[in-house]
Amino acid sequence: MSEAPLFTVEPWGLHEPQLDIDRLAHTESVFALSNGHIGLRGNLDEGEPFGLPGTYLNGFYETRPLPYAEAAYGNPEDGQTLVDVTNGKIIRLLVDDEPFDIRYGELLRHERRLDLRDGLLTREVEWRSPTGGAVRVRTTRLVSFTQRSVAAIRFEVEPLEGRMRVVVQSELVANEPVPVLTKDPRAAAALAAPLVAEEHSTHELRAVLVHITRRSRLRMAAGMDHVITGPEGTVTGAESRDDLGRVTVTADIEPGEPLRVDKLLAYGWSSVRSLPSVRDQVDAALAAARVSGWDGLASEQRAYLDDYWDRADVELDGDLELQQAVRFSMFHAMQAGARAEQRAIPAKGLSGPGYDGHTFWDSESFVLPLLTYTLPDAAGDALRWRWSTLDLAVERAHTLHLEGAAFPWRTIRGQECSGYWPAGTAAFHINAGIAAAVVRYVQATGDEDFERTVGLELLVPTARLWRSLGHHDAEGAFHIDGVTGPDEYTAIVDDNIYTNLMAQWNLRSAADWCAKHRDEAEALDVDVEEEASWRDAASAMAIPYDDSLDVHPQNEDFTRKALWNFNRTSEQQYPLLLHYPYFDLYRRQVVKQPDLVLAMHVRGDAFTPNQKARNFAYYEAITVRDSSLSACTQAVLAAEVGHLELAYDYFGEAALVDIADLKGNTKDGLHIASLAGAWSAVVNGFGGLRDYEGRLSFAPRLPPALTRLSFRLHWRGRRLRIEVQDSRATYELTEGDALEITHYGERATVEADEPLELDVPPTPQRPEPRQPPGRAPRRRRFGPTF
Repeated sequence: MSEAPLFTVEPWGLHEPQLDIDRLAHTESVFALSNGHIGLRGNLDEGEPFGLPGTYLNGFYETRPLPYAEAAYGNPEDGQTLVDVTNGKIIRLLVDDEPFDIRYGELLRHERRLDLRDGLLTREVEWRSPTGGAVRVRTTRLVSFTQRSVAAIRFEVEPLEGRMRVVVQSELVANEPVPVLTKDPRAAAALAAPLVAEEHSTHELRAVLVHITRRSRLRMAAGMDHVITGPEGTVTGAESRDDLGRVTVTADIEPGEPLRVDKLLAYGWSSVRSLPSVRDQVDAALAAARVSGWDGLASEQRAYLDDYWDRADVELDGDLELQQAVRFSMFHAMQAGARAEQRAIPAKGLSGPGYDGHTFWDSESFVLPLLTYTLPDAAGDALRWRWSTLDLAVERAHTLHLEGAAFPWRTIRGQECSGYWPAGTAAFHINAGIAAAVVRYVQATGDEDFERTVGLELLVPTARLWRSLGHHDAEGAFHIDGVTGPDEYTAIVDDNIYTNLMAQWNLRSAADWCAKHRDEAEALDVDVEEEASWRDAASAMAIPYDDSLDVHPQNEDFTRKALWNFNRTSEQQYPLLLHYPYFDLYRRQVVKQPDLVLAMHVRGDAFTPNQKARNFAYYEAITVRDSSLSACTQAVLAAEVGHLELAYDYFGEAALVDIADLKGNTKDGLHIASLAGAWSAVVNGFGGLRDYEGRLSFAPRLPPALTRLSFRLHWRGRRLRIEVQDSRATYELTEGDALEITHYGERATVEADEPLELDVPPTPQRPEPRQPPGRAPRRRRFGPTF
C-alpha cells in the first residue's frame, strides 16, 4: 500500500500534480489506456525511466512449456503469456543536443491527468536541461474507441526563454527489454525477445514493422504516421530496420510557437492471415486515422464517452473520493471490454502483464454484470469469444472423461493454462458462471438471435458437464463431488453450495431454452429425455445445511473442520498462501474470498433473509480477504442484511484498490474485477439491484456517509435512472417504453416521462459482525482514510 496520496481528488479525472519516480510502475497501470483491443501502459513518452514498459494486443501471446516435478494425466503442457508488442508510445526529444530525461537537469514542473469524460491522458512538463535550455512539453494520448486499431499522441514542445533547436524522434520499437517477472528460466527465455522480424518499411512520414512470434506463430504489424506543424525550415526524415522504425523532426523554435507532432498509431494481428494482409490492415487503419486527424479522433472519443456515461454514470453525494474512485473503476472496466470484440477480458485488462495476461472466471462473474447493464454489446462480444473457444472446451472435457464442455480456469486463447489442478481444473464453477452470464445478457437485452444460437450452444454443453460430473444418491439427491468453489483455501470438496446453485441455474436454463427452441435443440442432439434429466438434477440438487449452527456450510462438512487460529497469525503472514502450505489451509475453516456469500448474492433467491443474515455473520468471522475479489461481494451482502457502514467500508476497498495500491501489486496491472465490483457494491449493494428470472428488482438503502445516490442502467433498449435520497427512491425512464419493476417486493410500473417515487423502509438493526483480527476493512465511516 502506498504511503501518501499520489492523486488529487476530483469527480471526473485523476490528477497527479507531481512525479514520484519511485512509484512509476504503479502510475503506469493507473494511467493505462485501452479499448479492449490495444492497451498502452502509462509510460513516459520518452521511454525512460520506466517501471514496467508495456504495449499489448488482446489475445496476442507466446507459448512456453509449463514446469512439472512429475508427469500426470491431463496436465496442460503449454502456458500462454501476454507479449509486450511493438512500442509506439516512444517520442524522444533532444534540446540543443541534450536528451530530455527527467533524471537529469532540473524538473521544474510535472503533471499528468486522466480525463474520464474525454478518455485522454495529458502530461505537462517544464524542464531545464543540464546545459541550461528550458522547455515546456505537453503530450496528449488516446486509444480510440471508435477506430479499434488506432491510438494517437499529440506531442508539443516549445522553449520557455529563447530560440532553440529541438529534435523529436518518434519511434516504433520491438523487443524492448523488460524486467523479468518470473523465476522460471524457460518462461524468461521465451519472453526475452519473442518477436521475429519479417518486414520493415518507410514511406514519407510513415513506418511499418511486421513481426511473428517464435512459438505461437502469431503475426502482428505496427505502423505509425505523422502530421507535423512547425516553423519554416522544419526538416523531417524516416528510417527503419528489423526492430526499429523512426521518424525524425528537426526545427528551430521560438517561445509561444511550439513544434507539434501528431503521431498516429495502428496495430493489427492474426494467427492465420498472410504478411501482406496484416500489413495492409495497418496501412488502411493509418489512412482512416489520418482522415479523422487528431481533432477528429479526440472528438469521436468524447462523443463515445458522453453516450457511455449517459447510460452508465454513478453519482455519489457525501464522499468525493469514492465518487472519483467509482468512475475511475467503471472507466477502466469499460476500457477492458469496449472493443475487445470476441476476445477475452483479461484479469488485468490490457494494463499490465499480471497473471500472464490470462482471463479467469472473474470476467463473467464480476466484469460482465457491469457491461451487461451499461455496455451490452461488449458483454455479448465477450460471450461470443467463449463460444468461439467451445471446441477447445469440449476437447478438454473429453480429456477429463466428462461430457459437454469444460472451459479453462485460466487462458488467453482458450486452452487450459493452469498447472495446479485443485485451484484450476477442479474449479468447474467457471462453466456455470459463463452460463449465468449468457442468461443475464439475454434477459437484459432481449436478444433472441443470440439466445437460440450462441446462448443455447453454450448452455447445452455446460449443462451436459454438470449432468456428467454429478450423480444421484440412493435417496435421489443430486451431488457434485470433488470440486473447488470460489474460495481457493478450500479445495476438492463435495457439494460446494455456490457451485451447486450455479449448476442448478445452468441446468434449469438449458432445459427451458431447449423447450423454447426445439429445432435448435434437436440440432444439438438434445432430446426430451436429456432435457428431463437436467430438470431432475436441478430439482434434486443437494444444498447442505448445518442444523446445529443454523447456517449453510460452504460445502459438505465445512463447518466440522477445525477453525484457523487467527490469534497466532500475524499481519505479516497474510496472504496466507505465501506463508502456509495449502495442506494446512485446505483442512481448516479459513476463507480466502467469499464463497457462500457470493452464492447469496448471485442466487439470493435460494436463501431466506434470516439465513442471509446468519450466514453473513458466520463467514465474516473467518474470511481473511486475501483476494481482491472479496471486498465487493462482502459490500453487497453487508448492505442487503443491514450493515450499511460495513458495506461502505468494503466499497471503499474495492473502489480504491488501485488508486491507493491497497494490495501493493498494482504495478503489474489493474484489478479489473475488483474495479467492476466497485460498481456492483454501489448498484447491487446500496441500490439493491437484483435480476432474478428476468425482472429488475430494487431494495435501495444508503450508508450514513452518503446523502444521495444516483445510477443508470440499460435494460432492453431502455435507459433507466434510479436516485436514492432522504428515504425516497425515484425511478425515471430517460429513454424507452414503460417498465415494470419490483421495489422491496412490491411491483410497480415506471412510465415514460413520469418519474416514480417510492418510500425506502427503515434498515433492519442487527449486531455488528466480527472479522478475523487485523482483517477488518479500513474504516471510512468517519471520513476517508486512504
